[in-house]
Amino acid sequence: MRYPECLPDGGTVGFLAPAFGCATEPYLSCFKNAQSKWKKLGYQVVLGANCYENAGIGISNTPEKCGAEVMEMFARKDVHCLISCGGGELMCEILPHVDFEKLAEMDPKWFMGYSDNTNLTYLLATLADTASVYGPGAKAFGMEPWHDSVKDAFGILTGRQNTVHSYGLWEKEKAQTEDPLAPYHVTEPLRMRLFLGREEISLPKGGAGRKEMKMSGRLLGGCLDCLTNLAGTRYDRTSKFIEKYKQDGILWFLEACDLNVFSIRRAMWQLEEAGWFQYVKGFLIGRPLNGAEMMGLDSCNAVLETAGRKNVPVILDVDLGHLPPMMPLVVGSLANVTFTGQNLTVEMIYA
Repeated sequence: MRYPECLPDGGTVGFLAPAFGCATEPYLSCFKNAQSKWKKLGYQVVLGANCYENAGIGISNTPEKCGAEVMEMFARKDVHCLISCGGGELMCEILPHVDFEKLAEMDPKWFMGYSDNTNLTYLLATLADTASVYGPGAKAFGMEPWHDSVKDAFGILTGRQNTVHSYGLWEKEKAQTEDPLAPYHVTEPLRMRLFLGREEISLPKGGAGRKEMKMSGRLLGGCLDCLTNLAGTRYDRTSKFIEKYKQDGILWFLEACDLNVFSIRRAMWQLEEAGWFQYVKGFLIGRPLNGAEMMGLDSCNAVLETAGRKNVPVILDVDLGHLPPMMPLVVGSLANVTFTGQNLTVEMIYA
Protein backbone atom coordinates (compact mmCIF):
# COMPACT_ATOMS: atom_id res chain seq x y z
CA MET A 1 0.00 0.00 0.00
CA ARG A 2 1.35 3.43 -0.98
CA TYR A 3 0.90 6.27 1.50
CA PRO A 4 1.24 9.93 0.47
CA GLU A 5 3.53 12.40 2.18
CA CYS A 6 1.72 14.58 4.69
CA LEU A 7 0.74 18.16 3.90
CA PRO A 8 3.76 20.22 5.04
CA ASP A 9 3.55 23.52 6.90
CA GLY A 10 3.01 26.21 4.29
CA GLY A 11 2.12 23.57 1.70
CA THR A 12 -0.57 23.71 -0.97
CA VAL A 13 -4.08 22.31 -0.75
CA GLY A 14 -5.79 21.57 -4.05
CA PHE A 15 -9.56 21.58 -4.39
CA LEU A 16 -11.34 19.78 -7.22
CA ALA A 17 -14.90 18.85 -8.13
CA PRO A 18 -15.17 15.32 -9.54
CA ALA A 19 -18.73 15.27 -8.13
CA PHE A 20 -20.67 18.48 -7.33
CA GLY A 21 -18.95 21.85 -7.37
CA CYS A 22 -19.53 24.78 -5.01
CA ALA A 23 -21.60 26.94 -7.34
CA THR A 24 -24.68 27.54 -5.17
CA GLU A 25 -25.44 28.49 -1.57
CA PRO A 26 -24.65 27.50 1.10
CA TYR A 27 -21.79 25.62 -0.55
CA LEU A 28 -20.38 28.73 -2.21
CA SER A 29 -20.03 30.71 1.03
CA CYS A 30 -18.68 27.70 2.91
CA PHE A 31 -16.12 27.01 0.21
CA LYS A 32 -14.87 30.59 0.12
CA ASN A 33 -14.56 30.65 3.90
CA ALA A 34 -12.77 27.29 3.83
CA GLN A 35 -10.16 28.74 1.48
CA SER A 36 -9.77 31.74 3.78
CA LYS A 37 -9.28 29.52 6.83
CA TRP A 38 -6.63 27.41 5.11
CA LYS A 39 -4.78 30.57 4.07
CA LYS A 40 -4.93 31.98 7.60
CA LEU A 41 -3.32 28.76 8.80
CA GLY A 42 -0.42 29.47 6.45
CA TYR A 43 -1.30 27.17 3.56
CA GLN A 44 -1.59 27.90 -0.15
CA VAL A 45 -4.73 27.05 -2.13
CA VAL A 46 -5.09 25.90 -5.74
CA LEU A 47 -8.49 25.45 -7.41
CA GLY A 48 -9.31 22.92 -10.08
CA ALA A 49 -11.14 23.99 -13.21
CA ASN A 50 -14.55 22.74 -12.04
CA CYS A 51 -14.76 24.00 -8.44
CA TYR A 52 -17.36 26.67 -9.28
CA GLU A 53 -18.99 24.81 -12.17
CA ASN A 54 -22.62 23.69 -12.29
CA ALA A 55 -22.80 22.57 -15.92
CA GLY A 56 -23.02 18.81 -15.42
CA ILE A 57 -25.81 16.42 -14.49
CA GLY A 58 -25.25 15.12 -10.98
CA ILE A 59 -21.63 16.35 -11.13
CA SER A 60 -19.93 19.70 -11.66
CA ASN A 61 -19.24 19.39 -15.39
CA THR A 62 -19.17 16.82 -18.17
CA PRO A 63 -17.64 13.44 -17.26
CA GLU A 64 -14.79 14.15 -19.67
CA LYS A 65 -13.93 17.48 -18.03
CA CYS A 66 -14.26 16.07 -14.52
CA GLY A 67 -11.94 13.18 -15.37
CA ALA A 68 -9.45 15.59 -16.93
CA GLU A 69 -9.50 17.72 -13.77
CA VAL A 70 -8.73 14.67 -11.62
CA MET A 71 -5.74 13.73 -13.75
CA GLU A 72 -4.45 17.30 -13.90
CA MET A 73 -4.67 17.89 -10.15
CA PHE A 74 -2.98 14.60 -9.27
CA ALA A 75 -0.17 15.41 -11.71
CA ARG A 76 0.55 18.89 -10.36
CA LYS A 77 3.86 18.99 -8.51
CA ASP A 78 2.93 22.17 -6.63
CA VAL A 79 -0.10 20.58 -4.91
CA HIS A 80 0.48 18.44 -1.83
CA CYS A 81 -3.02 17.08 -1.12
CA LEU A 82 -6.48 17.16 -2.69
CA ILE A 83 -9.92 17.75 -1.17
CA SER A 84 -13.15 17.22 -3.07
CA CYS A 85 -15.62 20.10 -3.20
CA GLY A 86 -18.53 17.83 -2.30
CA GLY A 87 -20.59 14.76 -3.02
CA GLY A 88 -22.76 14.19 -6.05
CA GLU A 89 -24.85 11.69 -7.94
CA LEU A 90 -23.09 10.49 -11.09
CA MET A 91 -19.38 10.56 -10.36
CA CYS A 92 -19.23 7.00 -11.64
CA GLU A 93 -19.53 8.40 -15.15
CA ILE A 94 -16.12 10.09 -14.92
CA LEU A 95 -14.31 6.78 -14.36
CA PRO A 96 -13.70 5.99 -18.07
CA HIS A 97 -11.81 9.29 -18.18
CA VAL A 98 -9.57 8.59 -15.16
CA ASP A 99 -6.37 6.65 -15.88
CA PHE A 100 -5.77 4.60 -12.74
CA GLU A 101 -2.64 3.02 -14.21
CA LYS A 102 -1.11 6.48 -14.52
CA LEU A 103 -2.25 7.39 -11.01
CA ALA A 104 -0.50 4.27 -9.73
CA GLU A 105 2.73 5.44 -11.38
CA MET A 106 2.55 9.00 -10.00
CA ASP A 107 3.85 9.93 -6.58
CA PRO A 108 0.94 9.28 -4.20
CA LYS A 109 -1.07 12.27 -3.03
CA TRP A 110 -3.77 12.42 -0.35
CA PHE A 111 -7.28 12.68 -1.76
CA MET A 112 -10.15 13.25 0.66
CA GLY A 113 -13.90 13.11 0.14
CA TYR A 114 -16.89 10.93 0.91
CA SER A 115 -20.28 9.84 -0.47
CA ASP A 116 -20.04 9.91 -4.29
CA ASN A 117 -16.28 10.31 -3.88
CA THR A 118 -16.22 6.63 -2.96
CA ASN A 119 -15.72 6.23 -6.71
CA LEU A 120 -12.22 7.63 -6.18
CA THR A 121 -11.32 6.87 -2.54
CA TYR A 122 -12.17 3.18 -3.00
CA LEU A 123 -10.64 2.76 -6.44
CA LEU A 124 -7.40 4.53 -5.51
CA ALA A 125 -6.91 1.76 -2.96
CA THR A 126 -8.10 -1.22 -4.99
CA LEU A 127 -6.78 -0.18 -8.43
CA ALA A 128 -3.73 1.97 -7.62
CA ASP A 129 -2.76 0.53 -4.22
CA THR A 130 -2.81 4.11 -2.94
CA ALA A 131 -4.29 5.14 0.40
CA SER A 132 -6.94 7.88 0.51
CA VAL A 133 -9.09 9.54 3.17
CA TYR A 134 -12.80 8.89 3.46
CA GLY A 135 -13.62 12.18 5.15
CA PRO A 136 -15.25 15.60 4.87
CA GLY A 137 -15.31 17.68 1.72
CA ALA A 138 -14.38 21.31 1.22
CA LYS A 139 -17.63 22.70 2.64
CA ALA A 140 -16.95 21.35 6.13
CA PHE A 141 -13.74 23.36 6.41
CA GLY A 142 -15.77 26.55 6.08
CA MET A 143 -17.79 26.06 9.28
CA GLU A 144 -17.21 28.32 12.27
CA PRO A 145 -15.79 26.92 14.43
CA TRP A 146 -14.39 23.62 13.18
CA HIS A 147 -15.96 20.53 14.72
CA ASP A 148 -13.51 18.03 16.23
CA SER A 149 -14.12 15.74 13.25
CA VAL A 150 -12.88 18.47 10.89
CA LYS A 151 -9.87 19.02 13.14
CA ASP A 152 -9.22 15.27 12.91
CA ALA A 153 -9.33 15.41 9.10
CA PHE A 154 -6.85 18.29 9.19
CA GLY A 155 -4.68 16.25 11.54
CA ILE A 156 -4.60 13.26 9.21
CA LEU A 157 -3.75 15.33 6.13
CA THR A 158 -0.94 17.15 7.96
CA GLY A 159 0.43 14.03 9.64
CA ARG A 160 -0.29 15.36 13.12
CA GLN A 161 -2.36 12.31 14.04
CA ASN A 162 -3.30 8.84 12.88
CA THR A 163 -5.97 8.05 15.49
CA VAL A 164 -9.62 9.14 15.62
CA HIS A 165 -12.36 8.70 18.20
CA SER A 166 -16.15 8.76 18.21
CA TYR A 167 -17.64 12.16 19.07
CA GLY A 168 -20.48 11.52 21.50
CA LEU A 169 -23.20 13.63 19.82
CA TRP A 170 -24.50 13.70 16.25
CA GLU A 171 -26.68 15.86 14.02
CA LYS A 172 -30.16 14.49 13.36
CA GLU A 173 -31.49 17.72 11.88
CA LYS A 174 -29.70 20.87 10.80
CA ALA A 175 -30.20 23.98 12.92
CA GLN A 176 -32.78 26.48 11.64
CA THR A 177 -30.40 29.28 10.73
CA GLU A 178 -29.56 31.41 7.73
CA ASP A 179 -25.86 31.31 8.58
CA PRO A 180 -24.13 29.21 5.89
CA LEU A 181 -21.10 28.85 8.17
CA ALA A 182 -23.06 27.40 11.09
CA PRO A 183 -21.37 24.39 12.74
CA TYR A 184 -22.94 20.96 13.04
CA HIS A 185 -26.14 20.97 15.13
CA VAL A 186 -25.22 17.99 17.32
CA THR A 187 -28.03 17.12 19.71
CA GLU A 188 -28.42 13.32 19.60
CA PRO A 189 -26.42 11.05 21.90
CA LEU A 190 -24.36 8.35 20.23
CA ARG A 191 -25.90 4.89 20.66
CA MET A 192 -23.63 2.40 18.97
CA ARG A 193 -24.52 -1.30 19.17
CA LEU A 194 -22.04 -4.18 19.15
CA PHE A 195 -22.84 -7.62 17.74
CA LEU A 196 -20.78 -10.77 17.47
CA GLY A 197 -22.49 -12.59 14.68
CA ARG A 198 -26.18 -12.04 15.44
CA GLU A 199 -25.75 -11.82 19.22
CA GLU A 200 -25.76 -8.32 20.70
CA ILE A 201 -22.93 -7.76 23.18
CA SER A 202 -23.21 -5.29 26.05
CA LEU A 203 -19.96 -3.90 27.46
CA PRO A 204 -19.91 -2.38 30.98
CA LYS A 205 -19.31 1.37 30.84
CA GLY A 206 -16.90 1.60 33.75
CA GLY A 207 -15.69 0.30 37.08
CA ALA A 208 -13.87 -2.94 37.80
CA GLY A 209 -15.96 -4.79 35.25
CA ARG A 210 -14.95 -2.50 32.38
CA LYS A 211 -14.36 -4.47 29.19
CA GLU A 212 -13.45 -3.67 25.63
CA MET A 213 -13.69 -5.24 22.22
CA LYS A 214 -10.72 -5.05 19.87
CA MET A 215 -10.32 -5.93 16.22
CA SER A 216 -7.75 -5.22 13.55
CA GLY A 217 -7.45 -5.41 9.79
CA ARG A 218 -7.09 -3.31 6.66
CA LEU A 219 -9.71 -0.59 6.27
CA LEU A 220 -11.81 -0.76 3.12
CA GLY A 221 -15.23 0.63 2.29
CA GLY A 222 -17.25 3.77 1.69
CA CYS A 223 -20.79 4.56 0.59
CA LEU A 224 -22.84 1.44 -0.15
CA ASP A 225 -24.77 3.28 -2.87
CA CYS A 226 -21.54 3.60 -4.86
CA LEU A 227 -19.91 0.29 -3.92
CA THR A 228 -22.80 -1.81 -5.20
CA ASN A 229 -22.73 0.22 -8.41
CA LEU A 230 -19.04 -0.67 -8.89
CA ALA A 231 -19.44 -4.36 -8.12
CA GLY A 232 -19.07 -6.52 -11.21
CA THR A 233 -17.77 -3.73 -13.45
CA ARG A 234 -14.32 -3.52 -15.01
CA TYR A 235 -13.37 -1.32 -12.04
CA ASP A 236 -14.12 -4.09 -9.56
CA ARG A 237 -10.80 -5.62 -8.57
CA THR A 238 -11.83 -6.09 -4.97
CA SER A 239 -11.21 -9.83 -5.00
CA LYS A 240 -7.62 -9.28 -6.14
CA PHE A 241 -7.10 -6.61 -3.48
CA ILE A 242 -8.44 -8.65 -0.57
CA GLU A 243 -6.49 -11.69 -1.73
CA LYS A 244 -3.31 -9.63 -1.65
CA TYR A 245 -4.03 -8.49 1.91
CA LYS A 246 -5.77 -11.61 3.22
CA GLN A 247 -3.21 -12.10 5.99
CA ASP A 248 -4.26 -8.74 7.44
CA GLY A 249 -7.96 -9.35 6.90
CA ILE A 250 -10.39 -6.60 5.98
CA LEU A 251 -12.26 -4.22 8.27
CA TRP A 252 -15.21 -3.06 6.18
CA PHE A 253 -16.59 0.42 6.94
CA LEU A 254 -19.92 1.04 5.24
CA GLU A 255 -22.60 3.73 5.25
CA ALA A 256 -25.59 4.47 3.07
CA CYS A 257 -27.13 7.62 1.62
CA ASP A 258 -30.19 7.10 -0.59
CA LEU A 259 -30.59 3.38 0.07
CA ASN A 260 -33.58 2.40 2.20
CA VAL A 261 -33.40 -0.58 4.54
CA PHE A 262 -34.40 -3.08 1.85
CA SER A 263 -31.82 -1.60 -0.53
CA ILE A 264 -29.18 -1.88 2.21
CA ARG A 265 -30.07 -5.54 2.77
CA ARG A 266 -29.88 -6.23 -0.98
CA ALA A 267 -26.56 -4.37 -1.20
CA MET A 268 -25.03 -6.43 1.61
CA TRP A 269 -26.26 -9.62 -0.09
CA GLN A 270 -24.79 -8.51 -3.40
CA LEU A 271 -21.33 -7.74 -2.01
CA GLU A 272 -21.28 -11.03 -0.11
CA GLU A 273 -22.21 -12.96 -3.25
CA ALA A 274 -19.50 -11.08 -5.17
CA GLY A 275 -16.95 -12.42 -2.68
CA TRP A 276 -16.05 -9.07 -1.15
CA PHE A 277 -16.48 -10.22 2.46
CA GLN A 278 -14.33 -13.36 2.13
CA TYR A 279 -11.60 -12.20 4.52
CA VAL A 280 -13.63 -9.86 6.71
CA LYS A 281 -12.41 -9.29 10.28
CA GLY A 282 -15.19 -6.90 11.30
CA PHE A 283 -17.71 -4.29 10.19
CA LEU A 284 -18.04 -0.61 11.10
CA ILE A 285 -21.50 0.51 9.96
CA GLY A 286 -22.42 4.20 9.85
CA ARG A 287 -25.80 5.74 10.61
CA PRO A 288 -27.96 5.37 7.48
CA LEU A 289 -29.41 8.62 6.16
CA ASN A 290 -32.54 6.84 4.93
CA GLY A 291 -32.83 4.09 7.53
CA ALA A 292 -36.49 4.24 8.57
CA GLU A 293 -38.09 0.87 9.30
CA MET A 294 -40.11 -0.64 6.46
CA MET A 295 -42.40 -3.67 6.59
CA GLY A 296 -40.82 -4.86 9.83
CA LEU A 297 -37.24 -4.47 8.61
CA ASP A 298 -35.04 -2.00 10.51
CA SER A 299 -31.55 -0.75 9.68
CA CYS A 300 -29.98 -3.17 12.18
CA ASN A 301 -31.38 -6.33 10.59
CA ALA A 302 -30.81 -4.92 7.13
CA VAL A 303 -27.08 -5.26 7.83
CA LEU A 304 -27.05 -8.27 10.15
CA GLU A 305 -28.79 -10.61 7.71
CA THR A 306 -25.45 -10.80 5.88
CA ALA A 307 -22.88 -9.48 8.36
CA GLY A 308 -24.24 -11.66 11.14
CA ARG A 309 -23.32 -14.82 9.22
CA LYS A 310 -19.62 -13.93 9.26
CA ASN A 311 -19.20 -14.42 13.03
CA VAL A 312 -17.11 -11.24 13.38
CA PRO A 313 -17.70 -8.06 15.39
CA VAL A 314 -20.27 -5.70 13.87
CA ILE A 315 -20.59 -2.18 15.29
CA LEU A 316 -23.70 -0.28 14.21
CA ASP A 317 -24.46 3.47 14.17
CA VAL A 318 -20.82 4.51 14.05
CA ASP A 319 -19.80 8.13 13.34
CA LEU A 320 -19.55 7.60 9.59
CA GLY A 321 -21.24 9.12 6.59
CA HIS A 322 -24.11 11.45 5.86
CA LEU A 323 -25.36 12.20 9.39
CA PRO A 324 -22.42 14.14 10.82
CA PRO A 325 -19.97 14.13 12.40
CA MET A 326 -17.89 11.50 10.66
CA MET A 327 -14.57 10.00 11.64
CA PRO A 328 -12.10 10.46 8.77
CA LEU A 329 -10.68 7.03 7.89
CA VAL A 330 -7.64 6.18 5.79
CA VAL A 331 -8.78 3.70 3.15
CA GLY A 332 -6.23 0.91 2.77
CA SER A 333 -4.49 1.46 6.08
CA LEU A 334 -4.05 -1.15 8.78
CA ALA A 335 -6.30 -0.30 11.70
CA ASN A 336 -6.60 -1.24 15.34
CA VAL A 337 -10.16 -0.68 16.54
CA THR A 338 -11.09 -0.51 20.22
CA PHE A 339 -14.70 -0.33 21.37
CA THR A 340 -15.56 0.39 25.02
CA GLY A 341 -19.15 1.20 25.91
CA GLN A 342 -19.98 4.16 23.67
CA ASN A 343 -16.36 5.00 22.83
CA LEU A 344 -14.81 3.89 19.56
CA THR A 345 -11.16 4.43 18.72
CA VAL A 346 -9.54 3.74 15.35
CA GLU A 347 -5.76 3.78 15.19
CA MET A 348 -4.48 3.73 11.61
CA ILE A 349 -1.07 2.32 10.78
CA TYR A 350 0.56 3.17 7.46
CA ALA A 351 2.01 -0.21 6.56
